[in-house]
Amino acid sequence: MPETKEVWMIDYARTPFSRSRPKQPERDAFGEIRSDELLATLLMKFFDEKLADKGVQKADIDEVLVGTAMGVYENWTYGGRLPLFLAKFPVEVPALFVDRQCGSAGSGMHVGIMEIMLGYSKTTLATGVEHMTRVGMQNDHVRPNLKMINKKSEWFRPEYDILTTINMLQTAQKLYEQETPHFTKEDLDKFGVRSHNLTIKSQEDGWFTSGVWGGEIIPIEGHAEGNVEEAKVIDKDLAARPSKLEKVASLPRLSKPFYLKKNIYGEDIGGRAGYKEREGTKDGVITPGNSSPLNAGATAAVLMEAEEAKSRGLEPLAKIVSIGWGGVDPSVMGRGPVPATEMALKHASLKADDMDYWEINEAFCIVALNCMKAFDIPEEKVNVMGGSTAIGHPLGSTMVRLPGTLARILRDKGAKYGCANACCGGGQGVAVIIENPDA
Repeated sequence: MPETKEVWMIDYARTPFSRSRPKQPERDAFGEIRSDELLATLLMKFFDEKLADKGVQKADIDEVLVGTAMGVYENWTYGGRLPLFLAKFPVEVPALFVDRQCGSAGSGMHVGIMEIMLGYSKTTLATGVEHMTRVGMQNDHVRPNLKMINKKSEWFRPEYDILTTINMLQTAQKLYEQETPHFTKEDLDKFGVRSHNLTIKSQEDGWFTSGVWGGEIIPIEGHAEGNVEEAKVIDKDLAARPSKLEKVASLPRLSKPFYLKKNIYGEDIGGRAGYKEREGTKDGVITPGNSSPLNAGATAAVLMEAEEAKSRGLEPLAKIVSIGWGGVDPSVMGRGPVPATEMALKHASLKADDMDYWEINEAFCIVALNCMKAFDIPEEKVNVMGGSTAIGHPLGSTMVRLPGTLARILRDKGAKYGCANACCGGGQGVAVIIENPDA
């Protein structure tokens, strides 16, 4: 076997994340922009405004990876090619469409990393895009095979909790109950408040648009909320709000309890009576304040073989150390980051304690809290510039943002190692470990 190549992240950029409104598209600042156009706009601006100074051109890319969780309707990419055509890439540049739900862009990044490590490519471009106003999670173009819940069907699969699996709110509720009494609803709400307030502070400090490595957000022209005729340049994420615990705690509960008799540790948690006694209600714990909103946004990161970068006189934003992925019970898909991170740490011969900072996707706050508990991670190391509860989570694009944001955090803090991870619908997880080579 040939010796594996060292991989560098050369640069990273993204659009702002708008607030999606499937039933009121005029309220989404990107509501009039197709997802493929949103990604193409980002790529054209990325190459023209950031990569041109580095001498990196579209023709230099050996493979483009396009991650999307909902690859139907307008999100159908023809194998990743259509966004490239819109962005005026040479026809010789190949593409690959990747779907691992919320880990799609991360798995695309994995592919790009492995291509370079094995010597098949010198430069790859990992991208992701999702537009949850125009192609939502509930649409006529997504039809799960419900024969799996039909007892009369040969495809009946009672070993899988399919109805929970395809309802993300319920997977988060079930994870919460399985971890009871180790977490409370107040823990979730406090983490949501933290996420929003950290994001607001980071925005006010200009961290996302300037600072280390020139910021990560590339402004995109959209429209004013509620008025599609009024053009407006969007230069920040639109879902973050100044938050107080009292307000977040009062938000409507979106999930329904399972009334589990025992938690995952075999401890008696009392079933229905125990749940009502603990929570003071028969309602669930997942609310808009402790889970990610619906968003539209695109992300992109350039990966390059280290010797190729050196020959071009380029410096790394970060060095890729390791990658990981894993599968879990799909009805508690929020556990996915744990085995994915375990794989990444094992292949890097590192421990969780070696990580200076973490970006753990806040699809739901319980997911981040569960991962923090599994690896005994202190809160001050996690999502320090804000998390997806406030920044936003445009599904398939997020797992390029997380390692990209993390790379800038390591630079900003003068820290060495970081891990980015995310859970994935269907019961999976993805992870990337990176290093600041100057630390």
